[in-house]
Amino acid sequence: MPREIELFGFFLPTLLPMFLFAFGLQWLLDGLLGSLGVYGRVWHPALFRFSLFVCIFGALGLALYS
Repeated sequence: MPREIELFGFFLPTLLPMFLFAFGLQWLLDGLLGSLGVYGRVWHPALFRFSLFVCIFGALGLALYS
């Protein structure tokens, strides 16, 4: 996979669209976990949300660059 994507004459790093995709996926999972009541059982919900995003983004980055 190329390291840069050309979009309307601008070169964007490949991780930028992946970052946006990971953010959207985390947003969907956040809604699902919130409706299931998982955040009531988690010690620090904001830290859990952030770590969930980091895990999703890291997995996508490893899948792309490995």
